[in-house]
Amino acid sequence: MRLTKAFQPTLKEVPAEAQIASHRLMLRAGLVRQTSSGIYAWLPAGLRVLRNIEQIVREEQDAIGAQEVLMPTLQSAELWRRSGRYDAYGPEMLRIQDRHGRDLLYGPTNEEMITDIFGSSVKSYKELPKALYHIQWKFRDEVRPRFGVMRGREFLMKDAYSFDASYEGAVASYRRMMLSYLRIFQRLGVRAVPMVADTGPIGGDLSHEFLVLAPTGESGVFFDAALEEQDWLSRPVDCDDAESLATFFSTVTDHYAATDEKHDEAEWAKVPDERKREGRGIEVGHIFYFGTKYTASMGIEVSGPDGAPFHPHMGSYGVGVSRLVGAIIEASHDDAGIIWPASVAPYRAAILNLRQGDEACDAICDRIYGTDPENMLYDDRSERAGVKFNDADLMGHPWQIIVGPRGAKEGKVELKQRATGERFELSVEDALAKIGAA
Repeated sequence: MRLTKAFQPTLKEVPAEAQIASHRLMLRAGLVRQTSSGIYAWLPAGLRVLRNIEQIVREEQDAIGAQEVLMPTLQSAELWRRSGRYDAYGPEMLRIQDRHGRDLLYGPTNEEMITDIFGSSVKSYKELPKALYHIQWKFRDEVRPRFGVMRGREFLMKDAYSFDASYEGAVASYRRMMLSYLRIFQRLGVRAVPMVADTGPIGGDLSHEFLVLAPTGESGVFFDAALEEQDWLSRPVDCDDAESLATFFSTVTDHYAATDEKHDEAEWAKVPDERKREGRGIEVGHIFYFGTKYTASMGIEVSGPDGAPFHPHMGSYGVGVSRLVGAIIEASHDDAGIIWPASVAPYRAAILNLRQGDEACDAICDRIYGTDPENMLYDDRSERAGVKFNDADLMGHPWQIIVGPRGAKEGKVELKQRATGERFELSVEDALAKIGAA
């Protein structure tokens, strides 16, 4: 994309309403614009980030055998009355009526709808297990929306649901999702530590929150550094083998990790001092087993091996896709702007033409841009070099290809890595090769 043609409305001043770094930088870098309290329009660069995160989530959910569906944002109140949650949910649920007086709601979550869809089609234990997910906008009428997309009223979320014939099967599904989530966050370039969460009346230990480490996180976190050192992408796990999943799961749960709400000083004391890590975290995902809570309350049954009907066991698994954009920025920025991990950046590189109209500069810039116009942002504006440098740092492209008249005459460019600030003087071919290998 050429910047002269792009809709990339950056701001020089820090917006007064923005209280945390991610909110300030998303507004300044032209990723979003607020349309009403807690509701945002996603502008082209922000939407590219959102789509990159979605794609990684999709690929890792598909890899464990989950299948994508798309459920509507509006749901019938009758579904929620069947589960008993319609009146219990609270004022966060936006309740509306259509012109025929039928009660509807703007979905804050999808347990009822997916359970109904499943129950209308699956009738035998032979069809289990099943795992279904979708990526859809949701709405919760927060009384005090704040922190930009981190705590807005409308948000994009991936939620998945598993259905199994037994508790043991549900545990295996839960462990598959744990693996998928760890791989997702590693690919997104963030450190997200799984921590045991409250299971409420269900009991047990099958509930984990995933927290991205960031100084502005809402929760205090305590964890064993061994969790950070794992390479989940290369770990061999057979997702169809219960023993392999159990071995993987013990690798995670054998190491201490807790938020301040569940912190246990006695257990923390057992962690070697050199491996103790403390900080703050932002919740970006939650996986949870809830048994037959919804299949039983909604009357969903399948036939077992002996022909007797039973209620399938379920799990629910959420990732805050739009929240992740803010969380990644909170974890990865400096005074100059955003520092995007390469996997989610809106563009791989920014091409900075420091002498627009110079024949040699224009020729090299056009040549570089032509190699991958979809993934490069070409700053072809007639602006001062300082403006271009500042905007490139603000927008956080992983690489900046700086083309000036002196280097252009020699067929060379300056390559800057945003994350480290390192600069390299290279030929065009070597610069492109380095970017391609990053």
